[in-house]
Order: sequence, then structure tokens, then C-alpha cells
Amino acid sequence: MIDLLAGLAVVAWLGLLVGRDGFWRCDRVLDEATPPTSPNVVAVVPARDEAALIETSLASLLAQDYAGRLDVVVVDDGSRDDTAARAAVVAVPPNRGRHVHAAPPPPAGWSGKVAAQRAGLAFAETQGLDTPWLWLTDADIVHAPDTLARLLAAAERHDAALVSVMADLNTARAVERWLVPAFVYFFQLLYPFRAVNDPARAVAAAAGGCMLVERGALAGAGGLEAIRDRLIDDVALAARVKATGAPIRLVLSHACHSRRAYDLGAFWTMVRRTAFTELRHSWWRLAGAIAGLALLFVVPVLALVAAGPAGRTAGLAALAGTAVSIRPMLRWYGLGTWRALLLPPAAWLYAAMTLHSALAHARGRTARWRGRLYRS
Repeated sequence: MIDLLAGLAVVAWLGLLVGRDGFWRCDRVLDEATPPTSPNVVAVVPARDEAALIETSLASLLAQDYAGRLDVVVVDDGSRDDTAARAAVVAVPPNRGRHVHAAPPPPAGWSGKVAAQRAGLAFAETQGLDTPWLWLTDADIVHAPDTLARLLAAAERHDAALVSVMADLNTARAVERWLVPAFVYFFQLLYPFRAVNDPARAVAAAAGGCMLVERGALAGAGGLEAIRDRLIDDVALAARVKATGAPIRLVLSHACHSRRAYDLGAFWTMVRRTAFTELRHSWWRLAGAIAGLALLFVVPVLALVAAGPAGRTAGLAALAGTAVSIRPMLRWYGLGTWRALLLPPAAWLYAAMTLHSALAHARGRTARWRGRLYRS
């Protein structure tokens, strides 16, 4: 039996490498170009307990090398530290605006981040900041000086109403160097960037840490009200925008970098909070996901120790598929190819997190995130 399963694993890896829109190639990156025009832009930054990060993040926004006007609205989302005070002292260059706005508590049925974003947009309107483009970014993201110009250039070049960047995640810790490449890799597996960027395909996704969205497209998609209760709000927004017929674009870039640090517990909480939601709360999808991960990442390892000669050969071939597929992501993060050996145990761990997410949902348990409780 293990020999047969090892053979199926090889077939599965061939299918992924050839037929899954090249999800593993890391070849969809942010254009290095300047936009033909420089329209005014409003950036909205929801911030909850971000005193340690907000100054650096906000300074990187205000220092954008961009000819147009840029106003940054930092939304203090009920912080229990001095986030607002730290944001208020960041220096403001010419042709830039810094606004710190205290958001009311999230209304019933709203996720905290989306409610804070809505509060920031409402505040911008009261200030007369009715710009054609909105930049939604997180308080832990540091941007290169040309990020905004490149986002707008990509929107112009690809006629996209939504451009989002999968920011580089922190890899300072050993656990981050192990789990971050796998995290982005599995996101690409779920949402191949080529398919997301193809207007003829229904696949839609975005990375909420950095999203440039056309104001009219956001309104046409129902506004933030349409995703008010979504835990995976970025993907939900992308789906709404693309469903209107407007092209979207999702890319990688070293221009955006998250400074948030994660230990194993933080990773576990993050994945547990949304994993079963990603599977649309379907137990059939959960079973398929676990079975798929087992075939791809458990069977090849077992085949090396429990199969016959043919099975061991198939197991080695399947593990070669693992190495080939993760290598571009490891190179993207500047990590050694030998870390491909760590992808199977990372997959096992993410499978456990996903199963925990489903069980927590079934038991009606909540997960704490950013100091708030959410249904798993």
C-alpha cells in the first residue's frame, strides 16, 4: 500500500508543479516603474497597541518619494498603550499630511480591523480628502520610499482597481525562518498569483498588509460594509472587487516589510483563527486538505523507511518535488536551499493548526487576536 501511495504522491507533485499556475515560481512581483500621473492619495493605517512599531511604519509612509499629495490617517483602534501619542510626534515632510483619529468601538458584527478602516475613511471624508486612490496598510509594515509610486504604476499598467503586495514577513527568529516561507508558499498554493492576476479567472485574493484600491471600485464592490464580518477581510475584498469585473493584482515585493515578530504560539493563534474559515467551515474540505497534505508531505517520508525499492524511489522523487517547489520561496527570503528539508514538518504543523481551528469552531470557542476575541 505504501508503494502505491508513494506513486500517487509523485503524480500529485507533478500535477502541482505543472498544472497549478506555477504557484511556486515567485515570478509575480511589483513593477519597478513610475506612474504617468501622481494623483492625491489617502493612506489608512488601523493601529491597535502598536506603540513599538507605529513610528517607523508611519515615517516610512510620510517619506514616500512621490510627487502627489499623500495624507496618512492613523486610526487608533482602542489602543491600551501610547500608540496615538507616538504617531502624533512623527515629523511631517512638505506635501504630506498626518492625521491621528480615535476610532469608536467596533459595531456589533464588525471585525475590529475593518471597522477601524471604515472609521479612517469616514474621517478622511470629513477632512475633504476625497482622493481617487486609497492605500490600506498595516501598522507593522515598513515601506521603501518608492512603494506608492510603484503601486500606482502597476495599477496603471495592468488597469487594476486593486493592487496588493504580499509584504516580506520577519525572519529574524529561527521559528520564523522555518515557518514564514511555508506560510507564504501555502498561501500561493491556495491562491496562485497568476490566476489571481488573470481577469478571466474567478480566483481572487489580496494581502491586507498593503493594498492600493481605487475608491470607485471599492464603492462598486459594496464598500467596507460588504466585508464587515469577514475574518479574512483582504481576500473577501479582492473577491468583491474582482466580481464587479475590475482587474486585480497580487504580487510579491521586497519594498514592503513586516516588522512584527512571531513565536510559535503567535503563529499557532494566527492560523487557528482563520484556517477553518479559509475552508468555508466545510468538514469535507478539511478532510480533503488533511488528506492532501498527508499525501504530499507524510507519505514520501514514510516511503523512505517503510516501502520497497520502487516505493523508496517514488518517495525520493516526491521529496524532490518538495525541494523544487519551495526553492524559489527560500531564495526570495535569502535562505539556504537545505531548508527544503523543513517543509514537510512545517506542513504537518500547519495541518495540526488547521485541525485545531476546526475543532475550536465546532466547540464554539474563541481565539484572542490583538486583544479581542473572535470566533475560530
